[in-house]
Formats: sequence, structure tokens, C-alpha cells
Amino acid sequence: MIAWIRIVIVLVLVVLWTLLLLPVQLTSNRFNWRLSWYLPRWWHRVAARLMGLRVITHGELDTHRPLLIAANHSSWKDIVVLSSVADVVFIAKSEVRDWPIFGWLARWQRTVFIERERRRQTGEQVNEVARRLADGEIVVLFAEGTTSDGNRILEFKSSLFGAAASALEASPTGSVSIQPVAIAYTHANGVPLGRYGRPLAAWPGDTELSPHLKGVLKEGAFDVQVCFGEPVKYGVNSNRKQVTREIEGQVRRMHQEQLYGGGAAAN
Repeated sequence: MIAWIRIVIVLVLVVLWTLLLLPVQLTSNRFNWRLSWYLPRWWHRVAARLMGLRVITHGELDTHRPLLIAANHSSWKDIVVLSSVADVVFIAKSEVRDWPIFGWLARWQRTVFIERERRRQTGEQVNEVARRLADGEIVVLFAEGTTSDGNRILEFKSSLFGAAASALEASPTGSVSIQPVAIAYTHANGVPLGRYGRPLAAWPGDTELSPHLKGVLKEGAFDVQVCFGEPVKYGVNSNRKQVTREIEGQVRRMHQEQLYGGGAAAN
């Protein structure tokens, strides 16, 4: 009973917080105000606290622009977590646009939707990402292309880094900074999550959203480690596959360190 009361309270507060900020965000989007870049962080910070997500950061966000963040992906919570610590926009598959709740939030946050099946539109979509990067926005790429179970990092797809190459021409420095970021869910209610408990925080692709969301809210609290790695400069002479493997290697190392190295608080 207590768990269900908590779920209802959290959902009501999130809805009220959304209704408070939504008109401002929609207006900002309509008139292309810079406020639309920053307002989502306020929403996600409060939402993270209400959902019991304790976000612990390690390292610093790169100050170089254009900046593309390449992160691992195990749950819809990754979006809330990253948005609570940086003013970012996301690249997402087109199906997300039609999801209830999360699709609406994604559109309000000005997500770039990629239609992978329609190759004729791929160039336009990559150009849109490049334009965002060139304008100074921080774009997040979940480089695995899907969600994992939270215990491992899937292979990064080099094709998804095409936006970095497309943004080079508009970059004032002649390069795009790609920063690896690892997200690791390490504790639930203060208790370390083991290999078999970690999927509770993750959201693998074949898991239905509704029961998973209820399970997360019932659990009460999660500690999430966010590790900012060493940025890699992508220039005209860069090899995309080599850069992808370098970024993937950093994310794997940071992720494993957090899962099996204690996950102590940093910032």
C-alpha cells in the first residue's frame, strides 16, 4: 500500500511540475528562444529527485563546441539523468516520437528523430544534427543504438557518428569534440545492485514500459553514476571507426569501474 501511495504522489507531482513549465517551453520552442535549451534541465532535476534518482557525477563536461556526447544506454532514465546535469538534446529513433508520455517529452525537448529505414531522409537528419552542433547545442548520441541490461556495454555503431563529420565545416575550430560518458546504476535504496539486480534499473528493449515504470517507482531510490571521459577531437583526417572504438573503450572502462569499483561519490 505504501509503495502505491508513493507512486501516486510522485506521478501527481511530476504532472503538476510539467504543467507549470510546459507553456513556457512550448512558447520558447515556438519563437526559438534560447530558454528552450535550458528549461529542460530544471524539469529533469526536479523529476529526478521526485523519482528517487541520486545522480553522482565524475569528471567535467567538455567546454569545447561543437560537442557531441556519446553515452551508453540501458534505460529511459538515462535521459532524465543526463538532462539533469547538462543542457542537452538527444538523437532518438523515430518510434520514440509516438510513445505516450516519453514521446511528448522528447518532442518538447527538441529531440532529433532519426528514421533509419528511410535512407533518403538520412542525409537531412544528419544535417539537422550537424546544424544543432554548429549552433552550440550539446547533442547526446546513445551509440549502442538500443538499450542493454545495465551489466554490459554493447558495441558502438560507427555509422551513428556521421553527424560529427557533417558538423566540421561549420565548426569555428575545424573539429568536433566527442566526449564519452558512462552511466551506471549502482545502488537501490543504498544496497549495491548485483548482476541479477541491475536489470531492475535497466529497460531492455523487450520489456513493456508500464510494468517497468511501476517497478522503478516502487523501488524508491537509485544511485546513478555519470562519468565524463576524456574528449576526443574529430577532424577532417579522423578515422570514424577508430574514433568510435576509442570512445567505446573509454565508456566500457568507466562503466566497469563504477559497477565493480565501488561507485563512490565525486561531485
